[in-house]
Amino acid sequence: MNIVILDAETLGNADLKKFEKFGKLTVYSITPKELTKERTKEADIIITNKVVIDKEIMDNAPNLRLICVAATGMNNVDLDYASRKMIAVKNVAGYSTESVVQHTFALAFYLIESLGYYDEYVKTGKWAKSQIFTHLGRPFFEIAGKTWGIIGLGTIGKRVADIAKSFGCNILYYSASGVDRSSEYERVELEELLKRSDIVSIHAPLNEKTKNLLHYENISLMKDNSILLNLGRGGIINERDLAKAIDEKKIYAGIDVTEQEPINPDNPLNFVKNKEQLFITPHIAWTSIEARERLIEGIAKNIEEFLSRGIK
Repeated sequence: MNIVILDAETLGNADLKKFEKFGKLTVYSITPKELTKERTKEADIIITNKVVIDKEIMDNAPNLRLICVAATGMNNVDLDYASRKMIAVKNVAGYSTESVVQHTFALAFYLIESLGYYDEYVKTGKWAKSQIFTHLGRPFFEIAGKTWGIIGLGTIGKRVADIAKSFGCNILYYSASGVDRSSEYERVELEELLKRSDIVSIHAPLNEKTKNLLHYENISLMKDNSILLNLGRGGIINERDLAKAIDEKKIYAGIDVTEQEPINPDNPLNFVKNKEQLFITPHIAWTSIEARERLIEGIAKNIEEFLSRGIK
């Protein structure tokens, strides 16, 4: 088996040698679009995180039998054409749940407690010059008793809900698909969720129902000092509208995903005036050490199960 990993850099320092037991392993740190065809032409198995595997790539790889997506989402693979070519496509579900949930609360607490401000206050020597033992420059609220609204109550959203409830939050959720996800939590329409919630977190996929789901008109319904978190996909929030809302109202936003990744230099979020109201991380919510270890184990298991069926 010729196994080709196309974008190993997206996996960090994960141990990739375990794939060598399945055959000849070729590892590329990154693969530009123009090199994908050449690098996969002799592959039996392709491992890709974000590199696109389309009809042209599959037609150019006559031995290709398995595509392993190093993620849960498989939108970078032409699934219909792979099925017609009898090429198996496997993803890894659930590996990053705890990591994404943890990062959700990290974003929330950073914003709620103005941690960047307080860190700067100490490190620039301002606290050392103070005449009192504490500093009350940026008051923060407790999340106990507050309302946490969740957009997308799937596996991750449900886990966030459960943890937020343990902090004493009241939980609301909105289902973009229209499917009831829980009898435990109150399901409401989007506008009601935005009006009532002190914290809103997004854990939904990007599709025709969620594209630009949040825009200037409904973001403006949010309370002053409320928090908006996007741990789903870029494009669910209209970024130009979010930038406008942040500069016009006391709304805070923590986002880990943007419509274009890496972020476009011209993205309006790069130019907000009220920078302390915005916290952006570069799509790292899924990347805990443990999550990436589970991901590699999941890929290896997919290959092992595929080969055990005797497909050569």
